[in-house]
Amino acid sequence: MQKGGNVLKKKRKSPIIILIVLIVLVGLFLSLIGFITDFLWFKELDYVSVFFTQLFTQLKIGIPAFVVITILADLYLRVLKRGYFKKVESSDVANEKLIGRIGWGMSAIFGALISYAVAGTLWFQILQYSHSTKFNITDPLFSKDLSFYIFKFDFMNALNSMALGIIIAFAVLTILYYMVLLSLRKPQIFEKEEPFGSDGQSDYDEHDNVRRGNFGQNAGNFGGPFGDIFGKVFDAMGGSGGFTKPNRSKKQFDNENFNQLMHIASKQIIILGVLFFLMIGVNFFLRQFTLLFSQTVGGAVYGAGFTDVNVTLWLYRLLMVLSVIAAIAFAMGILKKKYRVILTVPAIMIIIGLIGGGAATLVQNLVVSPDEINKESEYLQSNIKYTQMAYDLSNVQVKTFPASNTLSKEDILNNMDTISNIRINDYTPAMKFYNQTESIRQYYSFHDVDVDRYMINGKYTQAFLAAREIDENQISDSWMTKHLKYTHGYGIALSRVDQITASGQPDMLIGNIPPVSEVDEIEITRPEIYFGELTNNYVLVDTDEEEFDYPDGNNNKYATYKGDAGIDLNLMNRVLFAIREQSLKILVSTNINNDSKIIINRNIEQRVKKIMPRLSYDSPYIVTADGKLYWMIDAYTVSANYPYSEPFSEAGYNYIRNSVKVVVDAYNGDTSFYLVDDKDPIATTYKKIYPDLFKDFDKMPEGLQSHIRYPNQLFDIQANVYKRYHMNDVKVFYQNEDLWDIANEIYGTEQKVMEPNYYIMKLPGEADAEFVNTIPYTPKNKMNMTGLLAARNDGKHYGELVLYQFPKDRIVYGPMQIEAQIDQNTEISKEFSLWNSSGSTYSRGNLFVIPIEQSLLYVEPVYLEAVNSSIPEVKRVIVAYGDKIAYKETLSEALDSLFGSNSTGTEEPQGGTIGDQTGSGTSGEMTNSDLIRLANEEFELAQNAQKNGDWAGYGEHITALQKYLQLLMPEQGTTQATNPAANDSNGQ
Repeated sequence: MQKGGNVLKKKRKSPIIILIVLIVLVGLFLSLIGFITDFLWFKELDYVSVFFTQLFTQLKIGIPAFVVITILADLYLRVLKRGYFKKVESSDVANEKLIGRIGWGMSAIFGALISYAVAGTLWFQILQYSHSTKFNITDPLFSKDLSFYIFKFDFMNALNSMALGIIIAFAVLTILYYMVLLSLRKPQIFEKEEPFGSDGQSDYDEHDNVRRGNFGQNAGNFGGPFGDIFGKVFDAMGGSGGFTKPNRSKKQFDNENFNQLMHIASKQIIILGVLFFLMIGVNFFLRQFTLLFSQTVGGAVYGAGFTDVNVTLWLYRLLMVLSVIAAIAFAMGILKKKYRVILTVPAIMIIIGLIGGGAATLVQNLVVSPDEINKESEYLQSNIKYTQMAYDLSNVQVKTFPASNTLSKEDILNNMDTISNIRINDYTPAMKFYNQTESIRQYYSFHDVDVDRYMINGKYTQAFLAAREIDENQISDSWMTKHLKYTHGYGIALSRVDQITASGQPDMLIGNIPPVSEVDEIEITRPEIYFGELTNNYVLVDTDEEEFDYPDGNNNKYATYKGDAGIDLNLMNRVLFAIREQSLKILVSTNINNDSKIIINRNIEQRVKKIMPRLSYDSPYIVTADGKLYWMIDAYTVSANYPYSEPFSEAGYNYIRNSVKVVVDAYNGDTSFYLVDDKDPIATTYKKIYPDLFKDFDKMPEGLQSHIRYPNQLFDIQANVYKRYHMNDVKVFYQNEDLWDIANEIYGTEQKVMEPNYYIMKLPGEADAEFVNTIPYTPKNKMNMTGLLAARNDGKHYGELVLYQFPKDRIVYGPMQIEAQIDQNTEISKEFSLWNSSGSTYSRGNLFVIPIEQSLLYVEPVYLEAVNSSIPEVKRVIVAYGDKIAYKETLSEALDSLFGSNSTGTEEPQGGTIGDQTGSGTSGEMTNSDLIRLANEEFELAQNAQKNGDWAGYGEHITALQKYLQLLMPEQGTTQATNPAANDSNGQ
């Protein structure tokens, strides 16, 4: 009968067990969804080794750590149990097998938690430590190679913190295990027997449930396999454990009991206490190195200064010694049961720490500050030297530039490569224009405008270009539309930075859909953009539903993806991605077939961060090469542990290099990391860790190599650091005698700090024009200009920094002084006031400081925007030279005004730069095809003005249209015609 009952119970339990197992398996599967799909994505990119680097490293650390820590913890608990059983008398008969199982369980949990924490937090620091690359530069205080601070210090510091945490965890484990032992084998030191009936009632009366009628309700006895454990825990807490004991015990705990317990656990307490104080000593040992990348309050030096070296450093060393003494005192105090001794040394350490902090403050204020220049001299020298090295400013070429006003017409003609690339258009107006005229449909958008250089019709030319992407917020919210239909953007818009149309808009060289190129050297054969800055949705390709390709008049063109991107959607993968994307449609859609693929992580910024999160990234820029579109992203290596280097960010980073260029194929999604600076130890270390991720720069296709840029973000950081750290003389540096500022300008209508700008120019002393970025300096709180910092971008000169230093014995006008002259010019201020009062708004573009030969030229475009129009137009160009200002409709006219007619090689220049406003003529003459194109352009602009309610602009464009049409009439038409703008300067 009993056997049948057991069988019945087992049958009842079986479904429950199966259900629990299924729930566990499903939970495990769901928790692995992200891991599996990420693996499939890294496999698609051929970066499986990159994906498994973290996992394998964590396993290599975690598994041995788990085994070792678990075994050590179990041995430790066995020692505790042996000592407890040896020194503690008890009338209880303990279940040693049960205690052993509990010990193993506690050890395993303890080992798992510790190893998980170690492997999860230290894995990359361990890789950096083991793959570190020497800087071959030592710090001036401890004479350690800088690789110690960059790659090893953080690991050692984290290891020390981890060790302190493990010691505390062992202490907690000890307490918990003793609680288990006390519960399962109650020591007699807690018991004091009382005689029978001492409280006037027999214990039998109290516990005799039979007499009370409480059959089977003994409160102190618990049934089941754990009943003995719970019953003894109940006893230890002072509860009744049944009626087996004739005498009642009361829980007693006094000093004698405490001393007995301390004696039982003395060895374990000594070990943990000694290790704890030794780790405190290691902490002070490591803390001394932090003096190299911190600053004394009120001190003049970033890094270890006089007070740090002579007071704080010795304070840390004294505390290190005291930590060892504290460890010894702790052991002696436990052994001799003199527990006050344990706290004596730590108390002394606290007092010495407070005294040392106060002494450091006194020394800084009473000894250093009165003679700071002499006391801090050698440390300031280190501050200057190491900051310059950290920001790659040690090799800035300093060249004197006379800034003399000796520029002539011949000089202008000899520098036409510079003049013809002066940026008349601006980023913001260009982007507005692109979005108004080149977006074609409401669902297309240009996220931003990038600047780069190309060979355009045989000339090295600076150009604006932007990618036409799908704005996912502007398409239908249906699943099919977002993920199957509108899968990609299409093409780019490209215009020269220096040429404008008759109406003051960018003159497009590549535009429309499909892309139409007027550039001989650029033909885009693969315009589809599946990966971009706005591509945030996953898409499904090679489905039964054709993808929207591009609009074609009133119809649409459709296409099927022919690229290599995507993860095959077999049944298992459909299940995985349906769960990952929380979309059942991936699983049930009939449009998905055996050839279908899913493309994920299409946002290029998120894409590169997911592949290599250890780098910092700049904003992407679009590039066209060999008929395809690519994204290029500048990646930085940074550190906060470079000795004596002043930080550039709130995060404390004080070292930076642009050592990596990332290229993403806009069609296939191929993501390549190229190492462009193999002298950067951090990048070299990363390459050692991820050998399959980083490629040598010479593996980058030549068509892309010509488009790498010296990033403005890095250049801006360097320029700001160089404001102070260009001073090499310690006394000059300390007194800030030659402190600089980045120059200000009027941008729009507000004053702001200038940002680096890209140019194509022939630098003074160089033979050819090149792509550079520059930024001007002024003395601190002054407006005159003191220097111009330039970064070279091309070929073997890439990354070279050149400072053109201006004379200090006379005034060289700075940007704000030129802006003041513009404001004081009556003609200019009158027209600005007139525009503002007529319902339009003017704004100023960037002020460009351009060195030509031995002189400086200042150029600033002026934009006009109707209140009811969203497209600014270039209306005037201001050119300043010396004390003269020219304010004309075109750059050519302004230069002619300053240097004489035909200064740019054209007799009647009317264009945005040196030619006509369309860039098609050189002497004001146009062919019939030019006139037809201009007429169409004016017609489109008139329509846009009409839509925007800009009736003044509408009238201007219609008038210009009529003139072009008149020139095309048979009685007046010839193979060439005169540009009407050349005869009517008010036609705009």
